Amino acid sequence: MISKGLLKYIRSLQIKKYRLLHQAFTVEGEKSVVELLQSGFEVETVLVTESFQQKHTHLLQKGFTLHIVTAEDLAKAGSMESNNAALAVAKMRPSHAYSWPENDLVLALDEVRDPGNLGTIIRIADWYGLKDIFLSENSADFYNQKVIAATMGSFTRITPHYVDLLQFLEKRPQNTQVYGAALQGENVHRLSLLPQGVLIMGNEAHGIRQEIMELVTKPVHIPGRGGAESLNVGTATAILLDNFYRSL
Repeated sequence: MISKGLLKYIRSLQIKKYRLLHQAFTVEGEKSVVELLQSGFEVETVLVTESFQQKHTHLLQKGFTLHIVTAEDLAKAGSMESNNAALAVAKMRPSHAYSWPENDLVLALDEVRDPGNLGTIIRIADWYGLKDIFLSENSADFYNQKVIAATMGSFTRITPHYVDLLQFLEKRPQNTQVYGAALQGENVHRLSLLPQGVLIMGNEAHGIRQEIMELVTKPVHIPGRGGAESLNVGTATAILLDNFYRSL
């Protein structure tokens, strides 16, 4: 049984204002909660069913409050329609200064606002070994529960940086190549790419803003043969990143 106070607190974290107020967020589902408990995140509270407790006893011996609950309790507290495993409340990681890397690839997102797309991109970035993502200030919230769910645990290995993207790019080291996904760009399959420079992915509907596009030194596009108007930004990110890392 979850107390009314705890239930209210957990539900409030589905709203960005309260996530920022408490500097906390929720993680739901077995895989994501297991990834969280194995990470370096500070965990406040964990709600688990008896079956989860029996299966993952070794992960539940840390300094957080543990509640054994039913699947119905988890459904009441969380945002998932079905959750028969676990829900956790964790603290956001404090932001830290970032130095431009040498000979590495930086992924930047310009107003990617759909939580599902952002979560997918985080998972893709994790697959290719990236550790940081730079997001314009109007992009979706990294700690949104839909984002966290879509990452399938990859949120524990990626650090978000919300920046004024224009200023961030203007401070890049000299001679840094800036790639931007654009329909008018070069065919990415005809380029010999290494994972260096900056790759910018734009808004789902409008692409990269004009003021950001002016800083792009090499626009690139993914050639298609069918009638679809465009690719989902998550799918496009995966294809482009694969071209950067293919030769390694």
